[in-house]
Amino acid sequence: MTRDYSKFLTPAGSSPLPKRAPSPLQMLGWKPFFSQQTDVDTLATTPPVRVTEVHRSGLRVLGDGIDTTIPPGPEATVGDWFLLDQTNPANSILLDRISLFERRAAGHDRKRQMIAANVDTVFIVTSCNRDFNVARLERFVALAFEAQVTPVILLTKADLCDDTAPYLDDARAISNRVVVEALNAKSSEPADKLASWCTPGQTVAFLGSSGVGKSTLVNALFQRSVADTGAVREDDNRGRHTTTHRQLHFTPDGCAVLDTPGMRELQLTDVEDGIAEVFDDLVTLAGRCRFNDCAHETEPGCAVRKALEAGEIDADRLARWRKLAAEERFNTATLAQRKAHEKSFHKKIKTVQQKKKR
Repeated sequence: MTRDYSKFLTPAGSSPLPKRAPSPLQMLGWKPFFSQQTDVDTLATTPPVRVTEVHRSGLRVLGDGIDTTIPPGPEATVGDWFLLDQTNPANSILLDRISLFERRAAGHDRKRQMIAANVDTVFIVTSCNRDFNVARLERFVALAFEAQVTPVILLTKADLCDDTAPYLDDARAISNRVVVEALNAKSSEPADKLASWCTPGQTVAFLGSSGVGKSTLVNALFQRSVADTGAVREDDNRGRHTTTHRQLHFTPDGCAVLDTPGMRELQLTDVEDGIAEVFDDLVTLAGRCRFNDCAHETEPGCAVRKALEAGEIDADRLARWRKLAAEERFNTATLAQRKAHEKSFHKKIKTVQQKKKR
Protein backbone atom coordinates (compact mmCIF):
# COMPACT_ATOMS: atom_id res chain seq x y z
CA MET A 1 0.00 0.00 0.00
CA THR A 2 1.33 3.46 -0.93
CA ARG A 3 1.20 5.81 2.04
CA ASP A 4 -0.14 9.37 1.75
CA TYR A 5 2.67 11.65 2.98
CA SER A 6 1.03 14.94 1.98
CA LYS A 7 -0.18 15.54 5.53
CA PHE A 8 3.44 15.48 6.73
CA LEU A 9 4.45 18.41 4.51
CA THR A 10 4.24 21.93 5.90
CA PRO A 11 4.89 24.74 3.38
CA ALA A 12 7.43 27.33 4.51
CA GLY A 13 5.74 30.34 6.10
CA SER A 14 2.37 28.63 6.45
CA SER A 15 0.22 28.94 9.57
CA PRO A 16 0.35 26.00 11.98
CA LEU A 17 -2.47 23.49 11.72
CA PRO A 18 -4.90 22.96 14.61
CA LYS A 19 -3.59 20.59 17.26
CA ARG A 20 -4.31 16.93 16.66
CA ALA A 21 -2.85 13.58 17.59
CA PRO A 22 0.75 13.31 16.34
CA SER A 23 1.36 11.09 13.31
CA PRO A 24 3.71 8.08 13.47
CA LEU A 25 6.45 10.15 11.85
CA GLN A 26 5.92 13.06 14.23
CA MET A 27 6.21 10.59 17.11
CA LEU A 28 9.70 9.85 15.78
CA GLY A 29 10.60 13.56 15.69
CA TRP A 30 9.64 14.51 12.12
CA LYS A 31 9.37 18.31 11.76
CA PRO A 32 8.59 20.88 9.04
CA PHE A 33 12.35 21.46 8.73
CA PHE A 34 12.69 18.00 7.21
CA SER A 35 9.49 18.01 5.17
CA GLN A 36 10.60 21.20 3.43
CA GLN A 37 13.56 19.31 1.99
CA THR A 38 11.34 16.96 -0.03
CA ASP A 39 7.94 16.61 -1.69
CA VAL A 40 4.96 14.25 -1.71
CA ASP A 41 6.08 12.23 -4.73
CA THR A 42 9.58 11.72 -3.31
CA LEU A 43 8.19 10.65 0.07
CA ALA A 44 5.96 8.09 -1.62
CA THR A 45 8.94 6.36 -3.26
CA THR A 46 11.57 7.00 -0.58
CA PRO A 47 9.82 7.19 2.84
CA PRO A 48 11.58 8.97 5.71
CA VAL A 49 13.29 6.90 8.39
CA ARG A 50 15.26 7.91 11.48
CA VAL A 51 18.51 6.38 12.71
CA THR A 52 18.02 4.96 16.20
CA GLU A 53 21.22 2.92 16.54
CA VAL A 54 24.62 2.89 14.83
CA HIS A 55 26.59 -0.34 14.58
CA ARG A 56 29.57 -1.38 12.48
CA SER A 57 27.29 -3.72 10.55
CA GLY A 58 24.67 -1.07 9.77
CA LEU A 59 22.23 1.59 10.88
CA ARG A 60 18.95 0.63 12.49
CA VAL A 61 16.23 2.94 11.17
CA LEU A 62 12.56 3.42 12.07
CA GLY A 63 9.78 4.98 10.01
CA ASP A 64 6.01 4.78 9.54
CA GLY A 65 5.60 1.00 9.55
CA ILE A 66 9.33 0.53 8.89
CA ASP A 67 11.93 -1.11 11.13
CA THR A 68 14.99 -2.18 9.21
CA THR A 69 18.77 -1.90 8.87
CA ILE A 70 20.63 -0.05 6.15
CA PRO A 71 24.36 -0.14 5.32
CA PRO A 72 26.58 2.01 7.56
CA GLY A 73 27.60 5.41 6.29
CA PRO A 74 30.54 7.53 7.46
CA GLU A 75 28.37 10.65 7.58
CA ALA A 76 25.47 9.23 9.62
CA THR A 77 24.84 9.27 13.34
CA VAL A 78 22.03 8.57 15.80
CA GLY A 79 19.11 10.95 15.26
CA ASP A 80 19.70 11.45 11.54
CA TRP A 81 16.86 11.28 9.00
CA PHE A 82 17.13 9.44 5.66
CA LEU A 83 14.87 9.12 2.66
CA LEU A 84 14.95 5.34 2.39
CA ASP A 85 15.68 3.72 -0.96
CA GLN A 86 14.04 0.38 -0.28
CA THR A 87 15.41 -1.18 -3.47
CA ASN A 88 18.99 -0.13 -2.80
CA PRO A 89 19.31 1.06 0.84
CA ALA A 90 22.90 2.18 0.26
CA ASN A 91 21.51 4.96 -1.96
CA SER A 92 19.27 6.38 0.77
CA ILE A 93 19.49 10.18 1.03
CA LEU A 94 20.65 11.86 4.24
CA LEU A 95 18.57 14.96 5.06
CA ASP A 96 20.06 18.21 6.35
CA ARG A 97 20.23 18.41 10.13
CA ILE A 98 18.71 20.84 12.60
CA SER A 99 21.64 20.31 14.97
CA LEU A 100 24.76 18.17 15.30
CA PHE A 101 26.93 17.26 18.29
CA GLU A 102 30.49 16.32 17.44
CA ARG A 103 33.86 16.24 19.14
CA ARG A 104 37.45 15.54 18.28
CA ALA A 105 37.85 11.78 18.55
CA ALA A 106 40.29 10.33 21.05
CA GLY A 107 43.67 9.24 19.69
CA HIS A 108 46.28 10.82 17.48
CA ASP A 109 44.41 10.95 14.16
CA ARG A 110 42.28 13.88 15.37
CA LYS A 111 39.21 12.97 13.35
CA ARG A 112 35.81 14.40 14.16
CA GLN A 113 33.39 12.02 15.88
CA MET A 114 29.69 12.66 15.54
CA ILE A 115 27.71 12.10 18.74
CA ALA A 116 24.09 12.82 17.80
CA ALA A 117 21.98 14.78 15.32
CA ASN A 118 18.67 16.65 15.40
CA VAL A 119 18.55 17.08 19.17
CA ASP A 120 16.33 19.80 20.69
CA THR A 121 17.44 19.68 24.33
CA VAL A 122 20.58 18.23 25.92
CA PHE A 123 20.59 17.22 29.57
CA ILE A 124 24.16 17.59 30.81
CA VAL A 125 24.37 15.15 33.70
CA THR A 126 26.79 15.28 36.61
CA SER A 127 26.46 14.28 40.24
CA CYS A 128 26.78 15.86 43.64
CA ASN A 129 30.06 14.16 44.48
CA ARG A 130 33.61 13.93 43.15
CA ASP A 131 32.37 13.74 39.55
CA PHE A 132 31.26 17.37 39.69
CA ASN A 133 33.64 19.47 37.62
CA VAL A 134 32.90 23.01 36.45
CA ALA A 135 35.44 22.90 33.60
CA ARG A 136 33.83 19.76 32.17
CA LEU A 137 30.35 21.30 32.43
CA GLU A 138 31.57 24.40 30.59
CA ARG A 139 32.76 22.15 27.74
CA PHE A 140 29.36 20.50 27.41
CA VAL A 141 27.53 23.83 27.55
CA ALA A 142 29.83 25.27 24.86
CA LEU A 143 29.10 22.21 22.71
CA ALA A 144 25.35 22.76 23.15
CA PHE A 145 25.52 26.48 22.41
CA GLU A 146 27.52 25.83 19.23
CA ALA A 147 24.92 23.30 18.07
CA GLN A 148 22.13 25.75 19.00
CA VAL A 149 20.60 23.15 21.31
CA THR A 150 19.03 24.05 24.67
CA PRO A 151 21.33 22.88 27.51
CA VAL A 152 19.99 21.87 30.92
CA ILE A 153 22.37 20.84 33.72
CA LEU A 154 21.13 17.99 35.91
CA LEU A 155 22.77 17.30 39.27
CA THR A 156 22.04 13.71 40.25
CA LYS A 157 22.53 11.85 43.52
CA ALA A 158 21.10 14.83 45.40
CA ASP A 159 19.66 12.33 47.86
CA LEU A 160 23.19 11.21 48.78
CA CYS A 161 24.46 14.73 49.37
CA ASP A 162 24.16 16.63 52.66
CA ASP A 163 24.07 20.04 50.97
CA THR A 164 23.41 20.58 47.25
CA ALA A 165 23.59 24.40 47.45
CA PRO A 166 27.33 24.70 46.60
CA TYR A 167 26.91 22.46 43.54
CA LEU A 168 23.85 24.40 42.39
CA ASP A 169 25.62 27.75 42.84
CA ASP A 170 28.70 26.66 40.89
CA ALA A 171 26.64 25.18 38.05
CA ARG A 172 24.38 28.24 37.77
CA ALA A 173 27.43 30.52 37.63
CA ILE A 174 28.43 28.95 34.28
CA SER A 175 25.74 30.79 32.32
CA ASN A 176 22.52 32.59 33.13
CA ARG A 177 21.01 30.97 30.04
CA VAL A 178 21.23 27.44 31.46
CA VAL A 179 18.63 25.91 33.78
CA VAL A 180 20.10 23.80 36.59
CA GLU A 181 18.14 21.12 38.44
CA ALA A 182 19.16 18.91 41.36
CA LEU A 183 17.24 15.64 41.63
CA ASN A 184 17.11 12.06 42.79
CA ALA A 185 17.21 10.01 39.58
CA LYS A 186 15.58 7.02 41.30
CA SER A 187 12.50 8.98 42.42
CA SER A 188 9.56 10.50 40.56
CA GLU A 189 11.42 13.82 40.26
CA PRO A 190 12.84 13.30 36.73
CA ALA A 191 9.43 12.72 35.16
CA ASP A 192 8.07 15.84 36.87
CA LYS A 193 11.04 18.22 36.53
CA LEU A 194 11.92 17.29 32.93
CA ALA A 195 8.35 17.14 31.59
CA SER A 196 8.43 20.59 29.95
CA TRP A 197 11.32 19.53 27.69
CA CYS A 198 10.11 15.98 26.99
CA THR A 199 7.03 16.75 24.92
CA PRO A 200 5.73 14.92 21.81
CA GLY A 201 7.96 15.40 18.77
CA GLN A 202 10.94 16.59 20.79
CA THR A 203 14.34 14.89 20.95
CA VAL A 204 16.34 15.04 24.17
CA ALA A 205 19.80 13.64 24.86
CA PHE A 206 21.66 12.78 28.05
CA LEU A 207 25.39 13.56 28.02
CA GLY A 208 27.95 13.23 30.80
CA SER A 209 30.70 11.06 32.20
CA SER A 210 30.26 7.42 33.22
CA GLY A 211 28.35 6.50 36.34
CA VAL A 212 26.46 9.78 36.90
CA GLY A 213 23.01 8.28 36.36
CA LYS A 214 22.15 8.97 32.72
CA SER A 215 20.56 5.56 32.14
CA THR A 216 18.71 5.80 35.45
CA LEU A 217 17.22 9.09 34.30
CA VAL A 218 16.17 7.53 30.99
CA ASN A 219 14.39 4.75 32.86
CA ALA A 220 12.74 7.31 35.15
CA LEU A 221 11.23 9.09 32.14
CA PHE A 222 9.77 5.82 30.87
CA GLN A 223 8.85 4.62 34.36
CA ARG A 224 10.26 1.23 33.38
CA SER A 225 13.64 -0.26 32.51
CA VAL A 226 14.68 0.54 28.92
CA ALA A 227 18.38 1.18 29.61
CA ASP A 228 20.77 -0.96 31.63
CA THR A 229 22.00 0.49 34.92
CA GLY A 230 24.62 -0.53 37.44
CA ALA A 231 24.79 -0.40 41.22
CA VAL A 232 26.53 2.50 42.95
CA ARG A 233 30.07 1.80 44.19
CA GLU A 234 30.42 2.36 47.90
CA ASP A 235 33.90 3.92 47.71
CA ASP A 236 32.93 6.97 45.65
CA ASN A 237 29.11 6.88 45.28
CA ARG A 238 29.47 6.56 41.51
CA GLY A 239 27.52 4.19 39.32
CA ARG A 240 29.21 1.67 37.07
CA HIS A 241 29.46 2.24 33.32
CA THR A 242 26.61 0.35 31.64
CA THR A 243 25.64 2.04 28.34
CA THR A 244 27.89 0.79 25.52
CA HIS A 245 26.39 2.58 22.50
CA ARG A 246 24.13 5.48 21.64
CA GLN A 247 20.47 4.58 21.21
CA LEU A 248 17.21 6.46 20.72
CA HIS A 249 14.25 5.35 22.82
CA PHE A 250 10.73 6.68 22.27
CA THR A 251 8.25 7.43 25.03
CA PRO A 252 4.60 6.39 24.48
CA ASP A 253 3.60 10.02 23.85
CA GLY A 254 6.33 10.59 21.24
CA CYS A 255 9.47 12.04 22.82
CA ALA A 256 12.76 10.69 21.48
CA VAL A 257 15.24 10.06 24.31
CA LEU A 258 18.92 9.46 23.58
CA ASP A 259 21.07 7.59 26.07
CA THR A 260 24.83 7.78 25.50
CA PRO A 261 27.95 6.09 26.89
CA GLY A 262 29.94 8.08 29.39
CA MET A 263 32.56 10.43 27.95
CA ARG A 264 35.92 10.34 29.68
CA GLU A 265 37.21 13.07 27.36
CA LEU A 266 35.48 15.87 25.47
CA GLN A 267 37.91 17.55 23.10
CA LEU A 268 36.24 20.48 21.36
CA THR A 269 36.71 21.56 17.76
CA ASP A 270 34.93 24.18 15.65
CA VAL A 271 33.05 25.55 18.66
CA GLU A 272 34.49 29.06 18.82
CA ASP A 273 31.05 30.66 19.00
CA GLY A 274 29.88 28.23 21.69
CA ILE A 275 32.87 29.01 23.90
CA ALA A 276 32.32 32.74 23.35
CA GLU A 277 28.72 32.37 24.54
CA VAL A 278 29.73 30.52 27.72
CA PHE A 279 32.34 33.17 28.53
CA ASP A 280 30.47 36.11 27.03
CA ASP A 281 31.46 38.47 29.87
CA LEU A 282 35.17 37.78 29.32
CA VAL A 283 34.79 38.08 25.55
CA THR A 284 33.12 41.47 26.03
CA LEU A 285 35.97 42.59 28.28
CA ALA A 286 38.55 41.40 25.74
CA GLY A 287 36.87 43.61 23.15
CA ARG A 288 37.85 46.65 25.23
CA CYS A 289 41.57 45.83 25.21
CA ARG A 290 43.83 48.31 23.43
CA PHE A 291 45.14 45.66 21.03
CA ASN A 292 42.95 43.28 19.00
CA ASP A 293 45.44 40.43 19.46
CA CYS A 294 45.87 40.99 23.19
CA ALA A 295 46.93 37.82 25.01
CA HIS A 296 45.81 39.31 28.37
CA GLU A 297 49.23 38.77 29.91
CA THR A 298 51.60 41.77 29.91
CA GLU A 299 50.14 43.97 27.17
CA PRO A 300 49.39 47.61 28.09
CA GLY A 301 45.76 48.63 28.05
CA CYS A 302 44.48 45.11 28.76
CA ALA A 303 40.89 45.38 30.04
CA VAL A 304 40.87 41.74 31.15
CA ARG A 305 43.94 42.10 33.41
CA LYS A 306 42.55 45.36 34.78
CA ALA A 307 39.27 43.64 35.73
CA LEU A 308 41.21 40.73 37.26
CA GLU A 309 43.34 43.04 39.41
CA ALA A 310 40.18 44.84 40.54
CA GLY A 311 38.63 41.54 41.62
CA GLU A 312 35.81 41.89 39.09
CA ILE A 313 36.41 38.50 37.45
CA ASP A 314 37.49 35.10 38.77
CA ALA A 315 41.07 34.06 38.02
CA ASP A 316 40.20 30.35 37.74
CA ARG A 317 37.41 31.07 35.28
CA LEU A 318 39.72 33.25 33.21
CA ALA A 319 42.28 30.43 33.13
CA ARG A 320 39.62 27.93 32.00
CA TRP A 321 38.48 30.26 29.22
CA ARG A 322 42.02 30.75 27.90
CA LYS A 323 42.74 27.01 28.06
CA LEU A 324 39.51 26.05 26.32
CA ALA A 325 39.89 28.69 23.61
CA ALA A 326 43.49 27.63 22.95
CA GLU A 327 42.51 23.96 22.78
CA GLU A 328 39.69 24.71 20.35
CA ARG A 329 41.98 26.73 18.07
CA PHE A 330 44.60 23.98 18.08
CA ASN A 331 42.12 21.16 17.36
CA THR A 332 40.34 23.13 14.63
CA ALA A 333 43.61 24.10 12.94
CA THR A 334 44.97 20.56 13.19
CA LEU A 335 41.82 19.11 11.63
CA ALA A 336 41.97 21.65 8.81
CA GLN A 337 45.61 20.76 8.17
CA ARG A 338 44.76 17.07 8.23
CA LYS A 339 42.01 17.58 5.65
CA ALA A 340 44.38 19.53 3.42
CA HIS A 341 47.01 16.79 3.74
CA GLU A 342 44.48 14.07 2.88
CA LYS A 343 43.28 16.05 -0.13
CA SER A 344 46.88 16.45 -1.36
CA PHE A 345 47.60 12.75 -0.75
CA HIS A 346 44.52 11.59 -2.70
CA LYS A 347 45.44 13.97 -5.52
CA LYS A 348 48.90 12.41 -5.73
CA ILE A 349 47.39 8.89 -5.87
CA LYS A 350 45.03 9.94 -8.64
CA THR A 351 47.93 11.44 -10.62
CA VAL A 352 49.96 8.22 -10.29
CA GLN A 353 46.97 6.11 -11.39
CA GLN A 354 46.44 8.29 -14.46
CA LYS A 355 50.11 7.98 -15.44
CA LYS A 356 49.91 4.18 -15.19
CA LYS A 357 46.93 4.11 -17.56
CA ARG A 358 48.90 5.93 -20.28
